[in-house]
Amino acid sequence: MDLLNTLVDKGLRRELPTREEALAVLATSDDDLLDVVAAAGKVRRHWFGRRVKLNYLVNLKSGLCPEDCSYCSQRLGSTAGILKYTWLKPDEASKAAAAGLAGGAKRVCLVASGRGPTDRDVDRVSDTIKAIKDQNEAVEVCACLGLLSDGQAERLREAGADAYNHNLNTSEATYGEITTTHTYADRVDTVQKAHAAGLSACSGLIAGMGESDEDLIDVVFSLRELDPDSVPVNFLIPFEGTPLAKEWNLTPQRCLRILAMVRFVCPDVEVRIAGGREVHLRTMQPLALNLANSIFLGDYLTSEGQAGKADLEMIADAGFEVEGAGEVTLPEHRADVAAAAGGCGSHESAGCGSHEGGGCGSHESAGCGSVCGSAPEPQVNEARPDLVAVRRRGAGTDLAPNA
Repeated sequence: MDLLNTLVDKGLRRELPTREEALAVLATSDDDLLDVVAAAGKVRRHWFGRRVKLNYLVNLKSGLCPEDCSYCSQRLGSTAGILKYTWLKPDEASKAAAAGLAGGAKRVCLVASGRGPTDRDVDRVSDTIKAIKDQNEAVEVCACLGLLSDGQAERLREAGADAYNHNLNTSEATYGEITTTHTYADRVDTVQKAHAAGLSACSGLIAGMGESDEDLIDVVFSLRELDPDSVPVNFLIPFEGTPLAKEWNLTPQRCLRILAMVRFVCPDVEVRIAGGREVHLRTMQPLALNLANSIFLGDYLTSEGQAGKADLEMIADAGFEVEGAGEVTLPEHRADVAAAAGGCGSHESAGCGSHEGGGCGSHESAGCGSVCGSAPEPQVNEARPDLVAVRRRGAGTDLAPNA
């Protein structure tokens, strides 16, 4: 296919596809799906080989959030029966992190519900980072605490944080339909604050909230412009008790096309399959490893994931290998810049934030090829609430975590 050959060539050169090319990936038919996966897989293997990075979530503070994000089980007004607890002590969080590290994770993601941290909260998280790194010197620590105020990113970096996560989630045009208590611009500002402080920026999206193909393209192109080192792709988990509980819009095939599109648009960044992979990819999860080079091990913030042992078996059975603690995740051109700037990521002329090759908002037709045509009829995915299990183990409980 002309389209896929063009996208592979651009991905190997770190050149931005046109919007039409990215939209054409989402519009491919199920008959062409394996060709799409194979093409994006060439780009993934070129930059990341067959390595899979494992990340582990620790929910430091669960529930009771004052924000009204419609997708979130911890939101204001949520009646989802999730675990609710205040801040874990540093030793409790370190113990939870140790389970993930023992399972093969090389990055621990420390997450807390809320609009954003107070200065006292930053102190708490700083103590937690120190406790984790005292026990595991080589571990990467990513903080995810909401909107940052001036100076907080710098304090987290001084405490030993390596990265900061704050997702854009959806397009700027539709953001107000998902959340009203803060803005899309607030989220962009926090990612920029993390970047400027020398933290490795981590920012991604949530698919399946009723967005259009154009919305998905908008948010992924915006992410490329922001130039994070890692892009988590979440698939909406429709929790009962949230406004989006009835949004079952994704099929496994749709999820694979989205991941392929993200890989083509941001070829040399860590693309992570995040929340919802078990719910929506289901038995096709191994195919997704040909597109993404990173996953979360075990459970998520408020929902249970696949057993950690099953994650490891899936990676091995699919012909991939777990990335070791001593291996550098990012390609050399990004890793060198990240090391020099404390994890900032690359801003080279053809890097993930580049406007070359047609530009971030280009509508050129270059290479759309034979696949373009009209988009396929949308599939109606069967609702599977039986696959949504509220987390009842690990952080905030007396039960052993899943890792």
